Amino acid sequence: MANEENVEVTEMTLEELDEQHRVRIEKLRGLKAAGQDPYTITKFPVTIMNSEIRERFEELENQTVFIAGRMMSRRIMGKASFFDVRDSSDRMQVYARIDAIGEEKFAEFKKWDLGDIIGVKGYVFKTKTGEISVHAEEITLLSKSLLPLPEKWHGLKDKEERYRKRYLDLIANPEIKDVFVKRSRILSEIRKFLDGHGYIEVDTPVLLPLEIGAAARPFKTHHNALDIDMYLRIETELYLKRLIVGGFDKVYEVGRIFRNEGMDSTHNPEFTSIEMYQAYINYFDMMDLIEDLYRTVTLNVCGTDTVTYQGTEIAVGKPWERLTMIEAVKKYAEVDYNEWATDEDARACAKAKGVEDGVTATSTKGDVLIAFFEEFVEDKLIQPTIIYDYPVENSPLAKRKPEFPAFTERFEYFINGVEFGNAFSELNDPIDQRERFEKQVAAKRAQGGNDAQVDEDFITALEYGLPPTGGLGFGFDRLVMLLTDSASIRDVLLFPTMRPNF
Repeated sequence: MANEENVEVTEMTLEELDEQHRVRIEKLRGLKAAGQDPYTITKFPVTIMNSEIRERFEELENQTVFIAGRMMSRRIMGKASFFDVRDSSDRMQVYARIDAIGEEKFAEFKKWDLGDIIGVKGYVFKTKTGEISVHAEEITLLSKSLLPLPEKWHGLKDKEERYRKRYLDLIANPEIKDVFVKRSRILSEIRKFLDGHGYIEVDTPVLLPLEIGAAARPFKTHHNALDIDMYLRIETELYLKRLIVGGFDKVYEVGRIFRNEGMDSTHNPEFTSIEMYQAYINYFDMMDLIEDLYRTVTLNVCGTDTVTYQGTEIAVGKPWERLTMIEAVKKYAEVDYNEWATDEDARACAKAKGVEDGVTATSTKGDVLIAFFEEFVEDKLIQPTIIYDYPVENSPLAKRKPEFPAFTERFEYFINGVEFGNAFSELNDPIDQRERFEKQVAAKRAQGGNDAQVDEDFITALEYGLPPTGGLGFGFDRLVMLLTDSASIRDVLLFPTMRPNF
């Protein structure tokens, strides 16, 4: 193999990178001077994807095809060369001979670089070693790569750099594309499920004129034409419930949400939520709906309703355990809420059990129950589990239980110790809602959120009458994490939020 080109592109210093950049720019200038500017090409008649050539080889053998993609490796052997072209589906080996493509074109080809985008016309064949390939009859430089690719054999290794430059990550580690193809399929199946149950997909505003009193901290911006401050939404709930007031019986939104808060393996400042609301049902109906949705989507996307997540088998398809919060705390913390006669009893129990987070001198029984749940229960909920009947203290939008008004008709469901979704029998009493909003706003202002306000228009909507309604919202990205076995939310977002590298 005389003059064989070294196919491994090693990691380079900045000086070496700058030199490679300079050399490639000079090559581009030479192409332009010779009237061969690749950037003037507007299209190439691709007829088939590389993966399809493999699947249909017997049918396509000796047939002419047009393929295009990025040149990822090359071996030059005198008057012939093997090189790999990768498209969005797979790689394909191409064989180019000087007598097939012409001496002038072959000379040009030898000056091309790894990373260049190439179009190939040729016929399908199998090499002596049995590899399905394309025998080139014409090759065209479609776009010039001015920077060298990341180190070939080990891919782009720095995780921060992979997230920051996802385009390089996709080139160097093409297998990660499967995650995002699967993400698209998951969303398609969710839409198919909800549409099949009679839900209507809608869009609601992202820019809001006021900061609501909810606990999440919003991003603030300014609208120049109106000369008012506005806030990026932290949920889609209030507008969707306005639509139920207006006469839609079943609505949902796939919404981009923005929260100016911390970042970790399950939180990104912008993320996708799916919220759905249905008139004339309650939270028990929503429990049935979400179990059915998860089971159906998992089976259709993964081919099984049991998945492995980070080494743990998760039985999505089996009936989910359902426990009230009181039952869950009794089961895992061996503490019985019903034995607390007063708030003081609850605080004393928390002190005796060493529970401090979330417990203050003014904490109520409900506050303490929540603290026990977070301390002793959440991380134990590995298999899909529904926890329902939450204290009113942390459920400002849920309807009170008529027979137990200290609690609300609310549930959350947990998988692998993480909360995946939140649902209510929606509060439709405008007087009760105003009181809870006012408490929420006061608490937020006490913590420095001086712009927080009661959403008066939402209260007005409730005063016109919201029917009994079940509502549910879940983090779409966390579901994608589960079904793709991804450890971090940043692994399922094409462009996660990153600190700028400048």
